[in-house]
Amino acid sequence: MIHNPKVWQSSTQFLHPITPTPPQFPNFATSPSFPSLQQHCKLSRRELGICSNSSLLLLLGSQSLEPFNLSKARAEESPSIANKNDQQEENTSTNSSSCGSRNITKRAFLDISIDGEPAGRILIGLYGDDAPAGAARFSSLVSGAAGISYRRKEFVKIMPNYVQHGGVRSYGVDAELAGRTGSYLAVDSLVQEWEREREKCPGAKNLARTVSIIVRDPLRPPPKLKLVARKGKLEIDQEEIGKDPNGTEFVIATKDTPELDASALVVGVVLGGMEVVERIRLVKTVQENTTSPYFRVAKLVGDKRAVVAERGFNRPYAKVVVTNCGLME
Repeated sequence: MIHNPKVWQSSTQFLHPITPTPPQFPNFATSPSFPSLQQHCKLSRRELGICSNSSLLLLLGSQSLEPFNLSKARAEESPSIANKNDQQEENTSTNSSSCGSRNITKRAFLDISIDGEPAGRILIGLYGDDAPAGAARFSSLVSGAAGISYRRKEFVKIMPNYVQHGGVRSYGVDAELAGRTGSYLAVDSLVQEWEREREKCPGAKNLARTVSIIVRDPLRPPPKLKLVARKGKLEIDQEEIGKDPNGTEFVIATKDTPELDASALVVGVVLGGMEVVERIRLVKTVQENTTSPYFRVAKLVGDKRAVVAERGFNRPYAKVVVTNCGLME
């Protein structure tokens, strides 16, 4: 059998193993700009430890500088904050000084009797500059310029820290007499003055010996919804529970009573006769029964009987009446 030498030669070429060409890397050793790769790779454990420790020190140093920078920034901001605090303290100090020093513009008196026996006279100084509307209302009711006055009107509530006068009625004869003189018993101006005074003097205002007019009732329940038949249709109507004060009831504080700040406007201070106020405070009263479950349920559902019963709490058994009142020259 004769073999073709060309075919065999070609087959031997295919059977010959192909040797891969090695990749060409740049010669770092010959390049002057790069150090030898051998120097970077061949490091002892001691040199690695030194490098790692130095890198850790650098990281810790950078982290320790951050709170220093923050404290420095805070130190730069602290003068401006201190200036703002100083301004606020100055404003509060000026407000407190203006609230603490009040000028007495008028003097009024109240002659009191307990069960028909004279108890003495209470002398009151009015703050006409700080509470002009409240002082004007009190002086008009004391002098009778409003057509009605506190004369022959009773104290209706005696509490451990204050005594409360019932004022005049906003209906009936009292309302007719007030309407004749044009002095209608409106409480809007007193509420606005109470709001301004509360913003101006944020601290406690009803301190011992102060005289205040009740301008609002913070414990008044919301209106009660009920169905009413009108023109053959059922409509939802609101029934008011209780009544807002008419701006004639006043209280005299025997001790500091901050709970009155939410409802009473300070109009004056007792200048003399606190012993008479103490005698009124010692009069026996009707005990409260707010812990009764029947009263709680009636109060919750808005029963009118609960409102009437609540008015009788702390009411004096003896009649404490203002027999005479007026302004002093």
